[in-house]
Amino acid sequence: MATDNDKEQQQQGDRIDYGIILTIMLLALIGCVAIFMATANASSTSAAIKAVVMQVVWYGIGSAGVAIVMRFDTEQLWRIAPVLYWIGIFLLIAVLFLYDRQTALANGAKSWFKFGPITFQPSEVMKPAYILMLARVVTLHNAEMSHTIRNDFRLLGQMLIWTLPVVALMILQHDFGSTLVFLAIFAGVVLISGISWKIILPVAIVAVVVGGGTILLVTQSWGRAILEKVGFEAYQFARIDSWLDPSGATSGNSYQLWQAMKAIGSGQLSGSGLGNLQVTVPVQTSDMIFSVIGETTGFIGSGVLILLYFLLVYQMIRVTFDTKNEFYAYISTGVIMMIIFHVFENIGMNIGLLPLTGIPLPFISSGGSFLLANMLSVGMVLSMRYHYQSYMFSRDREDFSQVQLTPKRNE
Repeated sequence: MATDNDKEQQQQGDRIDYGIILTIMLLALIGCVAIFMATANASSTSAAIKAVVMQVVWYGIGSAGVAIVMRFDTEQLWRIAPVLYWIGIFLLIAVLFLYDRQTALANGAKSWFKFGPITFQPSEVMKPAYILMLARVVTLHNAEMSHTIRNDFRLLGQMLIWTLPVVALMILQHDFGSTLVFLAIFAGVVLISGISWKIILPVAIVAVVVGGGTILLVTQSWGRAILEKVGFEAYQFARIDSWLDPSGATSGNSYQLWQAMKAIGSGQLSGSGLGNLQVTVPVQTSDMIFSVIGETTGFIGSGVLILLYFLLVYQMIRVTFDTKNEFYAYISTGVIMMIIFHVFENIGMNIGLLPLTGIPLPFISSGGSFLLANMLSVGMVLSMRYHYQSYMFSRDREDFSQVQLTPKRNE
């Protein structure tokens, strides 16, 4: 006969989404193998072992972070959202003055702290904090007001108030890739926030026109002069040029993209085999790690990787529908958009579909702060399942329920 303690342990086990955890573990395994192959090919076996050990250590730290974040219920996440946001803003400002000079010379971005052998990118920590804050803003607005055009504009304005400082600091750091990630998160939350399509559609059209117009200006000498006046830099022009014509300067600006495309193409259907890397690709353990997978495992292995990402996103969406909690829905949307954008942009730039932007591949690429941000974000989604189930057994949710259930008023 089961004791009360056994029942409690069984209930806790039922509240953990093992499907998401298993998917992350498979991605981690693929990442460690890819990092080992890339590092061993570029350096030595001992260096490859060290790189994998560091990745495993960061996975251990991230797993501890997931276990902690899972324990935060709805009300606790709600309360700490502003605190985490302002801590993130402080770190983004601090890095502008205390950035690592050597790293900035290497990649042009003033976005890294360095503490001895360890580098840390505060923009990665800002991502889950920004997602939480945006979810809080939208939930509070929708709890207090109905959806009219006027109120929707007010909501959009509130979201921009919390987004523009982050984007501005990213621009000051010359971190274009992270800027796009935050904008993708913003766009995803806007789409499900209830804002009228009468507002969203014109804004989307303007964004497409601006993006297409910018690419068109890059192709013209007079257009480049205009873009230089608004802050475009030489490396940004070079990335767009290599994207538009990857075979145009294969020994110069297009070298990285051309080598990645050549590596993936050489993998064909089933790949060249694990450890059999023939094509040299710069930054292969981070931004270009998909070229390792494409070359060694071919179309089949690359397809399996994409399928795992699809499975991860599907499981997150399923959790969102199961919990039926508005605040959680916006959190999961932000996390899902962050992961989808990283996957789409990273794989897209490796195969020449999109310009190079320095976006790593989630749970695969090396990098401690990036991996930690992804793990903490997944922890917030796991918290949804964990505390949704506990909600069925506990009524200690009075404060947050009042926030969600406040009657809406027309204005």
